[in-house]
Amino acid sequence: MGTELKQTPKEDVKSFWNVASCGENLFLSGFEKNDYLNHSKKKYQLEPEILRFSQFELFKGMKTLEIGVGLGAEHQKLAEAGAILYGVDLTDRAIGHTERRFSLLDLKSTLRVGDAENLSFGNDFFDAVYSWGVIHHSPNTSKAVDEIYRVLKKGGFAKIMIYHRQSLIGYMLWMRYALFAFKPFRSLNYIYNHYLESPGTKAYSYNEAKFLFKNFEIVSIESPLGHGDLLTSEAGQRHQGFVLSLARKIWPRWFFKKYMPQHGLSLMLTLRKN
Repeated sequence: MGTELKQTPKEDVKSFWNVASCGENLFLSGFEKNDYLNHSKKKYQLEPEILRFSQFELFKGMKTLEIGVGLGAEHQKLAEAGAILYGVDLTDRAIGHTERRFSLLDLKSTLRVGDAENLSFGNDFFDAVYSWGVIHHSPNTSKAVDEIYRVLKKGGFAKIMIYHRQSLIGYMLWMRYALFAFKPFRSLNYIYNHYLESPGTKAYSYNEAKFLFKNFEIVSIESPLGHGDLLTSEAGQRHQGFVLSLARKIWPRWFFKKYMPQHGLSLMLTLRKN
């Protein structure tokens, strides 16, 4: 009887995101120019905090690496801002989407399939690094952070989003997959690892994030509430159903905005290499 070869954790992550890049099933209706433009419009209407945090104008003239290009929306913003642009992603699907988007919009970038834990660039190569919601999926996130530090020039900056453990989304998932599953001793780490997105997804407290990026100067760190925390949008690739639809109608958004304004899923860090 033959033995099936088990995938590595990184192969599990790659397989998950190769089915559909982040947001593809929710926001992308086709593969032409207007489809990609409409994707960007919907994305930033839903997530205006990306534009506020990213400050894409800062990247003008900067040799910039984006880690995890996804469907290419932020990559497009970086290119339009005038960055000298490079992009990597673990999946062929994401690179294909971004190459198509850039071809249709007549934008330029050096794109390649690549691993955040083993970047194929020399030391001190980039003026800036950008990554939104990517490296927490990597099996060895601390190695990915070390790689960001290595390829960034002294005095260079990075804008990184990782997931925040103490988020409303995390609490909701815990209620669904721990409390209501009669397994209340499941930790938030377990919940993120098994039920948020790709297998092995991680989330961090503020102190853990500060330790993760300890080699950098942390210019700012914040975790504002987003559409997922406030249940003002459709759920991600793994989460649908009646209970969620009901929760949207009764969710006390005013309470969370007033008393838990920094319990968002997106933990956003602006960093500098001194």
